[in-house]
Amino acid sequence: MVNIAQLLNLPALEGELASFEDALRTSVVTTDPFLTDVAGHLIQAGGKRLRPALVMASALAGGAEVTGDVVEGGISVELVHLGSLYHDDVLDEATDRRGVQSVNARWGNLVAILSGDFLLARASEIAASLGTEVAGLLAATIARLCLGQVSEFRTAFDVSRTTTSYMESIAGKTASLMAASCRIGALTAGLSRQRVDALTAFGESLGMVFQIRDDILDVVGTQETLGKPPGQDLVEGIYNLPVIYALSDPDAGPELRSLLGRPVASPERDKARDIVRATDSLAASLKVGVEYADRAARAVEALPPGPASAAMGRLGHQLLEDIGSQR
Repeated sequence: MVNIAQLLNLPALEGELASFEDALRTSVVTTDPFLTDVAGHLIQAGGKRLRPALVMASALAGGAEVTGDVVEGGISVELVHLGSLYHDDVLDEATDRRGVQSVNARWGNLVAILSGDFLLARASEIAASLGTEVAGLLAATIARLCLGQVSEFRTAFDVSRTTTSYMESIAGKTASLMAASCRIGALTAGLSRQRVDALTAFGESLGMVFQIRDDILDVVGTQETLGKPPGQDLVEGIYNLPVIYALSDPDAGPELRSLLGRPVASPERDKARDIVRATDSLAASLKVGVEYADRAARAVEALPPGPASAAMGRLGHQLLEDIGSQR
């Protein structure tokens, strides 16, 4: 998994993220020890804290400091992310997450759903303490996450899925929370409206890069590089951008279409990945990713010059650098 904090390479950010962990753990402590244990399960398992890193980096890139409100904003977006993972694992019937047993596998689906709801509620409570704009933004973002996920479910195993459908889905399920992270970082840092909007645009574009990168790696990556079985999207019927492009290829498309449209076992999955890799679909997908990375870089031009804004300007392209070596 990519580490945004390491790519940004900002000493101030690394220090803030180290102290962030204690605040995050404290945020889910309740009067019920069992709920505290369950709600903190994935927090204890660790994580790259990508979204809180964006919250704090946005404050720094806008010329401000990481205040207590900025940290609280980071906690709110991370809790939304964690709550969505609890729910995702129920839907996917996952047995592990971040190297530990998933909540649903350990305590059952009902506990996983309720504890995921609790995390979303805590996120909303924290956002409300930061003002009506942050509270409204987080609520709207949770709605966008749901819309993106529903859009993806509705097109499962659909070999006629369009690029428009794909873009709408990833804008909701991935880019929306990254955009909200940057916007909340800017709002809680008290930045000007121009800088708030610039950082929001940056986060939206970066989120698109992040998901396109992930989808390309699902085709070209290995178990070792991904930390999970490659081709999982094909197994689940989620036809991502490289697959959509390959399906439209006049030569490879018909054979690929004959394999897909239904659940596949490992041999069919691997053959489908080979077909996709043999087309120009990976290069075409990477080109789209680069276009969004360019947008992200242009967005931060509205920010004051400095190490943080320069690092954020490079970030989208850095995310795509390692793909070429794995193709």
